[in-house]
Amino acid sequence: MRICIFCSANERIDPDFFSMTRELGVLLARDGHEIVFGGCAMGLMEALAESAYAAGGKVVGVVPRIVEDGGGQTPYLTEVVPCRDLTERKALMLERSDVFLVLPGGLGTLDELFTIAASATIGYHSKKIVVWNMKGFWTELVSLLDALQQKGMIRGTWQRYIIVAESMEEVMRELKEEREE
Repeated sequence: MRICIFCSANERIDPDFFSMTRELGVLLARDGHEIVFGGCAMGLMEALAESAYAAGGKVVGVVPRIVEDGGGQTPYLTEVVPCRDLTERKALMLERSDVFLVLPGGLGTLDELFTIAASATIGYHSKKIVVWNMKGFWTELVSLLDALQQKGMIRGTWQRYIIVAESMEEVMRELKEEREE
């Protein structure tokens, strides 16, 4: 399965996020999944790429020209998909992926999550989106989504589009269910 992973490119974050991300990269590679991500040589992106690559996984980086030109592309890639900008990057990731997994991240990660989720709400795709709530990182986001739903700003329930996983086991179960469908 082709799993697109959105995550932080920052270094100064909880060290547990790095170890959990590395473990995820190894598990996905060993299960034969292809990882599609932003291709950066920083933060959780680099931890993911390095661990999956070392475990023999296929690691696809969708890399904007500005990142490549600036030398910010990770060397742990089996394939590079160049793109012009972040908008094209998201479109290519959507096209090349079967499922989406969101790890801790900042503005870029939120942009990616909501672009993919909004696309699902209007019918562009029906791909699963899993948010891994590592150590409660996304708890406030879940509360915000609940509040938006209570105020009538989300048609139906947001859980129809976004699944929240609280553990690695839940993440792997959601991916396994998607693979079997």
